[in-house]
Amino acid sequence: MHQMRAEYGAGGAAEGVRLWHVVRGEESVAMCGRELDPQAEVRVAVDWGKTPELCCHTCGAYFLREAPYLAAEHQ
Repeated sequence: MHQMRAEYGAGGAAEGVRLWHVVRGEESVAMCGRELDPQAEVRVAVDWGKTPELCCHTCGAYFLREAPYLAAEHQ
């Protein structure tokens, strides 16, 4: 299972989402390796690319390469 987790700017959550990353399960380390706030906002992975904020390109590439294989395992 994957989900999106927010990265906030220097002002924290009050400043709003700076960038969306993808994490495995409920981890706080993004697929690109960035450490994220474990309390940061999360969204379902299918929201990737559907947010007004930018999404991490590296996380997206890893997610797209991994997700089809995970989906095939559950069939």
